[in-house]
Amino acid sequence: MPEVSATEAARNFSTILDAVEHRGEHFTIVRRGRVIAQLDPIGTGKGADVKAMLRRHRSDPSFADDATSARALLEIETRP
Repeated sequence: MPEVSATEAARNFSTILDAVEHRGEHFTIVRRGRVIAQLDPIGTGKGADVKAMLRRHRSDPSFADDATSARALLEIETRP
């Protein structure tokens, strides 16, 4: 993942966006020697894909009972 300065990113923003969009490249943006941002391509998943996956993989009916049992085992810590 190439590092680019904030100044370089500003001057070449369109070119960097093209690299992200068309070639799937990732960039780390640095200002004064510190990483301040990462520019990555956005995922291409769609809500319809998630719904279809959830329909194919039905939930376990006992999951809610298991979660309730696990929650009962937790102890709440108080901080001073």
